[in-house]
Amino acid sequence: MDVNKLEENSPEDLDTIVEGAEEQYESEKEKLEGLTFYNTDLYDSPDKLTMFPEKVKLGLSEETKKADIAQQNVTPTAEQIHSDLQKEVDELAKQYGISDDKEKDEHVFLASVPSKNPEITIHKPTAPKREKKLLKRNKSIEASNKIGQHQNTETSTKTENNSPKSSVLGEHGSLRPKEIDQPGHHQVKELEKDGGHVGSEENVISDIYCITCKTPVKAVDKLFGVHKDHEVMGITTAVEQKKEEMRKNMSKLEEQIVQMENFANHLEEIYITVEENFTRQEQNAEMHFTEVMDALNAKHEEKIQVLGEEKKLKLESLFEQLIDCGKSLDTSKDLMETIQELFKEKDKAAFVNNASQTTNRLNDYFNTDINLNISTNAEYENTSIDFTEVEHLLDSIHTVPAPSAPVINPQTPNSATATSLRVCWSLFSDDTVESFQLYYKPVCDCAPGEDQEEVMIRSKETYCTVTNLMPNTQYEFWVTALNVTGDSPASENAVYVTAPSPPIIKSNECRSCENAALICWESGNINPVDSYTVEIYKVTDGTNADSVTESIVGIPICESLIQLQPSQTYRISVKAVNVGGPSESSKSISIHTAGTFFHLDEETAHPLLSVTDDGFTISCAEEESLVDLPYYSKRFSRCIAVLGKLIPFKGKHYWEVEVDENTQYRIGIAYEDTNRNGLLGANSTSWCLRHILTPSRHKYEFLHCGVSPDTRITIPPRRIGILLDYDKSKLSFFNMDLEQHLFTFICQFCHMVHPCFGLEKPGRLKIRNGIPIPHSVLLSS
Repeated sequence: MDVNKLEENSPEDLDTIVEGAEEQYESEKEKLEGLTFYNTDLYDSPDKLTMFPEKVKLGLSEETKKADIAQQNVTPTAEQIHSDLQKEVDELAKQYGISDDKEKDEHVFLASVPSKNPEITIHKPTAPKREKKLLKRNKSIEASNKIGQHQNTETSTKTENNSPKSSVLGEHGSLRPKEIDQPGHHQVKELEKDGGHVGSEENVISDIYCITCKTPVKAVDKLFGVHKDHEVMGITTAVEQKKEEMRKNMSKLEEQIVQMENFANHLEEIYITVEENFTRQEQNAEMHFTEVMDALNAKHEEKIQVLGEEKKLKLESLFEQLIDCGKSLDTSKDLMETIQELFKEKDKAAFVNNASQTTNRLNDYFNTDINLNISTNAEYENTSIDFTEVEHLLDSIHTVPAPSAPVINPQTPNSATATSLRVCWSLFSDDTVESFQLYYKPVCDCAPGEDQEEVMIRSKETYCTVTNLMPNTQYEFWVTALNVTGDSPASENAVYVTAPSPPIIKSNECRSCENAALICWESGNINPVDSYTVEIYKVTDGTNADSVTESIVGIPICESLIQLQPSQTYRISVKAVNVGGPSESSKSISIHTAGTFFHLDEETAHPLLSVTDDGFTISCAEEESLVDLPYYSKRFSRCIAVLGKLIPFKGKHYWEVEVDENTQYRIGIAYEDTNRNGLLGANSTSWCLRHILTPSRHKYEFLHCGVSPDTRITIPPRRIGILLDYDKSKLSFFNMDLEQHLFTFICQFCHMVHPCFGLEKPGRLKIRNGIPIPHSVLLSS
């Protein structure tokens, strides 16, 4: 009978089968009393061979015969058979990992099942009849399996044995390890589920969130439960959404707390002001009424009583409002603490549940109307007192004296913008003031009687922000205080200044090389500023850096030589600074430190020389008489030339000139003060390469002080490279088409030099700069 078929039978059939198996087990036990069982390894381990070492080499048939004879000669007792079976059961349970399940079965069910062997009988309270029958069935099957396993051990030659043991195996089927594991283990798990030993639903983690029900649920509930048609999302997404909602609520709460704290502080100030004003009112009344105490005693008491009642009403109203404000503030802080504790919750489901409750509390709190209007005024009603018998005395009595002149404060550094100023002042503590009047006008050098028009602003506070002003302009301010009695004298004048306008970078005058850049700018302000600040941003991956890489402050003039790193891109801007504060940043300029970059100084260009819009191509179309040309001190007048503006930084500088084969030119370097009425290379302040056309050939000269060495160039260069090396005091020329060195001047420079470019006849030259020094040039220099 196959074990798998047992599970397919009805409970009544199973009971019959179990009883039959028990009877068969008893009969088999009687038959096996004359047999001896040996512990053999089911998996043919080497230990099996040591059982009969003297007969290892015998044939399989002889081994079987010897085993049968040994079994017939030994008659085991019932206790030995049961002990051997128990050991086999334990070994198989341990081997197939069902020992834990067996222990659970014994703990739940076997405690109530009476054993056939009195030695292992466990007395427990009665169990349901169904469980007893199932356990009997399992025990019978187990016993049958053990018998089959022993018989399989005896018949290791894999041939069928016709002994009484094989008949039992033939009836019940020889169970292999896999068959023992699957049905038995499956039955144990089924019984464990029925007995409640599998994890309950409460321990299953909720992994989704039902949006409809607003609660965490299990995924199986979405597939088969009440949440099948509901909208759901992942629990992690729900947690993130709830956290984001909590963060927004925290921000809203923070704003609410700040607003409530400010309002509470304002209430406290008003509360104190009411007390102070009452004290001043009382002292003032006592001071005046003391002179006529006898005649005015009744009126005095009446006045004090009226003031006291008004004070009481005001204070009670303010106190109640302060209490309400405090309660609202406490509620806000309590909600904030609840949210902060909520963020410490590790359990996502608990977090979502608590977050929903907290959100409801927050919504209720935010829907509560909070009155932020002050319930009463700090000032008292100015009631006049009529005394017919002492009218001449009462006419001179006033409840509040006129305030004293306020004191305007000096300007706070960095408190201004280009169009606004914050002006502050103070007053004496004994003064009662209802408002202030701030006057201002720009400071200028006007003729007498041409003063600027004054502007007046009313303020309730001891400060005022004045807008719509001119950048980098001085303004004169003064202030007066007012109350019901009258105006105070004006304060002393104070001069404030607005922040400057942003400077304007002159890109055509900015120059750079591999290690530095010269930045030039215009102030952008009519009035002078105190200093300038240069801000440097290093550009990486084609984008600007988020923050300033370096700042250079306290620059007194409108240019700055900045040391930079080679082969980098920077964006540089400038700020103007005065006592009012810094200006906005100027429009930035991009600097790339790949090579030497410069512009042509068009103020030095000969009148016949034209510079194209790109600023790097010069040309001369025709020659005219020098008499017809205008004369300027900075311009070249004899040589049709122009100077470049090179950065005043030592090191190596390289640029190239593209020329036509038939163009006659002079190119090289010269001091800034070189003679404008002379020729390049004809004096001690210039060094140049000259190319002219003769009837027989192209002639090249390397001129300094009008002298040239005897040098022949057979292939006319079309692209000439010029390398200026301050460190080695050299000026070198190269034919870059051939990467050929042409000539090198050894110079003793007295000061900085500049590139120079000239045409001897109508023609055209193109300058290329801002390029790295070629490797061939570095090797030749």
